[in-house]
Amino acid sequence: MAAPLEHLLRNAVAHGIEAPQQRHDAGKPETGQIVLSATQEGNEIAIELSDDGRGLDFERIAERARAGGLIGADEHPDARRLTNLIFLSGFSTARQVSEVSGRGVGMDVVKSQTAAVGGRIDVSSQAGRGTSVRIHLPLTLAVTQALLVQACGRSWAIPSNLVAQAMELKPDALRRVQAEHGTDWQGERYAYRYLPRLLGDRDSRPEEQRYNWLLLLRAGALTLALHVDSLQGNQEIVVKNAGPQLARIVGMAGATILADGEIALILNPVALASRSLGSDAGDGEEDNGSESGIRAGTPSTLLRQPTVMVVDDSLTVRRVTGRLLEREGYRVITAKDGVDALEQLVDILPDVVLSDIEMPRMDGFDLVRNLRADERTRALPVIMITSRLADKHRRYAEEIGANHYLGKPYQEEELLALLAGYTRARAETA
Repeated sequence: MAAPLEHLLRNAVAHGIEAPQQRHDAGKPETGQIVLSATQEGNEIAIELSDDGRGLDFERIAERARAGGLIGADEHPDARRLTNLIFLSGFSTARQVSEVSGRGVGMDVVKSQTAAVGGRIDVSSQAGRGTSVRIHLPLTLAVTQALLVQACGRSWAIPSNLVAQAMELKPDALRRVQAEHGTDWQGERYAYRYLPRLLGDRDSRPEEQRYNWLLLLRAGALTLALHVDSLQGNQEIVVKNAGPQLARIVGMAGATILADGEIALILNPVALASRSLGSDAGDGEEDNGSESGIRAGTPSTLLRQPTVMVVDDSLTVRRVTGRLLEREGYRVITAKDGVDALEQLVDILPDVVLSDIEMPRMDGFDLVRNLRADERTRALPVIMITSRLADKHRRYAEEIGANHYLGKPYQEEELLALLAGYTRARAETA
């Protein structure tokens, strides 16, 4: 919506706000005011841009519409119809072309862009009081496959792509998994955790059942054996925004509303487990009302979620790459150029940096030079991802300290293999 908002701002300046003397004569402050606000209203985002200018000039709009044959010579349309005319392509009331307006484009772009994302637009105007343009946009919705599980009396959704295997275990087999703090499957180790523990519930105990469900989850290089009370099956769910408070929590991917009206949070248990900094007591069975003493793991077996910084001036590249990495279990932080990256690196040190070369303010080469000049970030692995495929660029990247040079387009498997190697080495040295 950047271009539509720019057009609205241009119109407010060129057509809405009067000259200082005109405002003074009308009893207004000589300086005009333009306000841009955004609010959430149910399942919509409302973006409003308003000014305290002269309002829409309906007489001028009608004049231009008659001249263009849009309304009849004797026709006197109401304000609503005249307002709708400003959204026609090529329609403009500007008397001369300037750097700000008068090109006959703008409001048609606003309307088409808004409609393209499923939104709608409303305009209200009062003569001498100003104009308000209000855009309503739907909140982003995504549909995905999820496995619904139950634990501590509530339903939870786990993205199906995380589930490598679902196992039904008898009580004796489950106790062995608990005693060994995990299990091996297809040559990989899956550390055991009980879902309520990951959610901060220290009191709930696994239900004693004839058969017990253990989900083997995999996200990138991380694995987890998750114990849940029951399965409700796999189904397609609509992902909804869980709000800013939960969005900041690692492992919370959103929320969904089930058929019976229950709200279920969508979890990434592997990411939740990676936050653990201590051991969990009580994941095993009860013994005369007390905890069995089985621990979830030692510090060496605790999962750690690797972090990747993606540096690129393209918002699309940052989003696409971020989604790919998050799907593989990585925590992703993004930066729009080298300056933004260095500012964020003051507070956080990722495991790997993925950087483009051509960026404003500070390009990828300058970013690498700054990283290698700082003792704190000198050993930070940097993978350059760029469409510059000439050997001279590759050699220069290696000379200044880039660890790897990956040309676009690249294979996702190649990138993920590189990241797995770097993050594994970082975990071993941590």
